Amino acid sequence: MALLGDRAMAMLDAGRETHFECWRSEDAVDPRELEISIARFGGGDDMFLLSIVDRTAEAISRVNLRREMMSDSLTGFCNRIGFEEQVDAAVAEMRKSGSSQNYAIILVDLARFSRVNESVGAIAGDELLITAAHRLNARIRSNEILGRLGGNEFALFAQLDTGSVDVAAIVQRLGDAFTDPCQLSDLEIQVECALAAATGGVGDDPTDTLRHAQIALKRAKSSKRFELYAAGAVDTARRRFSLETDLRRALKRGELVLHYQPLVDLECGSLSGFEALARWDHPDLGPISPVDFIPVAEESGLIVPLGRWALEEAAKTIARWDSRCDTHKDFRVSVNMSAVQMQRDDVVDAVSSALKGANVGGNRMTIELTESAFINDPAGAKTLLDALKGLDANLAMDDFGTDYSNLAYLQQLPIDVLKIDRSFVSEMLVNKDKRAIVRTVLSLARALGMKTTAEGIETVEISQLLRRLGCSVGQGYYYARPLSEDAAYAFLAADIAASTH
Repeated sequence: MALLGDRAMAMLDAGRETHFECWRSEDAVDPRELEISIARFGGGDDMFLLSIVDRTAEAISRVNLRREMMSDSLTGFCNRIGFEEQVDAAVAEMRKSGSSQNYAIILVDLARFSRVNESVGAIAGDELLITAAHRLNARIRSNEILGRLGGNEFALFAQLDTGSVDVAAIVQRLGDAFTDPCQLSDLEIQVECALAAATGGVGDDPTDTLRHAQIALKRAKSSKRFELYAAGAVDTARRRFSLETDLRRALKRGELVLHYQPLVDLECGSLSGFEALARWDHPDLGPISPVDFIPVAEESGLIVPLGRWALEEAAKTIARWDSRCDTHKDFRVSVNMSAVQMQRDDVVDAVSSALKGANVGGNRMTIELTESAFINDPAGAKTLLDALKGLDANLAMDDFGTDYSNLAYLQQLPIDVLKIDRSFVSEMLVNKDKRAIVRTVLSLARALGMKTTAEGIETVEISQLLRRLGCSVGQGYYYARPLSEDAAYAFLAADIAASTH
């Protein structure tokens, strides 16, 4: 209390007639927070009124509430808000000390975490998060900050001495946390994770560094390897976001068109059909490659209306060409179907509606699917493909050999055509390994009673070699580039004329 008296007299000596002040005692065992007010009393110089209100309980509640707001209740780590605040403070301290060190923010995302919740319940999911948190915490150093940003995503802040070399070592250290399976009750789960990072300096905004790390994490989830943020990725992300807006508008305005690349029967040289390929001529940017806009469509969900549009437009094209032909030609049009569309859309209804809307038989259309569409749920994929076969549609597996190539499910699925990727075909004459792969795929297709289509044929020599090896159909610039609807019909008409003479 003597300290309070001294403090009160100091306030009066400073000329503060009436004053309110919060003061925290230095008692380490039982610190108190007091609100002090003092004023002269009775008009004299030797009389004053001192009021002291103990605000300790309120202060403790305030501190506890803030701690709860900044902490993750499940793991005890700081949450996103707390992590960002602690990182801001750490970078400010580095700046204040005159340090020239860089720092890194490393993100760890537990792969397929939602499947754990779906399979064994949320309690097991929480147990897995706690186990992962303990393992990560055991591998951090005293000056590093570990937080859980939300869901199955963790973040680590670390100061660097030698830049990217340090980052690689830290990432290895964190990745090693999941080398051994996690034991959850009676379950043993091998945890895989996506790892990404971004680096910053004391002059950078840590919020930007975290955002850069999240951009890199998105790539890491796709590439299945560690990704370090590279300059220019923000511009790429912004462009993709802008493309999403423009693509949505383009679908509404009918700005996309289908081009058709001929498929040629290698045995007799006549036209077998066409592959329909989406093309987008942006009013300001010019032609946009499908390599750029298809991933944007898949990510945003626009792949569903885009895929349905392609099916409907291809079916209408078949009907238009049939009505223009004097002589019937039993050609087929192939339409690519994204694995994302298979997951999100009722694709049987989509194909059925397109065929009925154009009054075209299912045997006139081939649905091309990639191997990735079958990996997660082979049994479900078989049910779906059986339903598509019920519409009399033809089914082709695109880019065979470039991904998983699981022969077990290939034998079980009702696939009619295997498409051999251009990466094998284009180098057949100069690369004996690629030639051996093509031979193997052709032999496999024959054994399974499937036809084959080779993509990327650009020379007569490759065309002749594939014919000798027994490939059914060829596709590539040697025959024709993708053609507009009118040009493709002219190609069809010329083939019909040639076959009638």
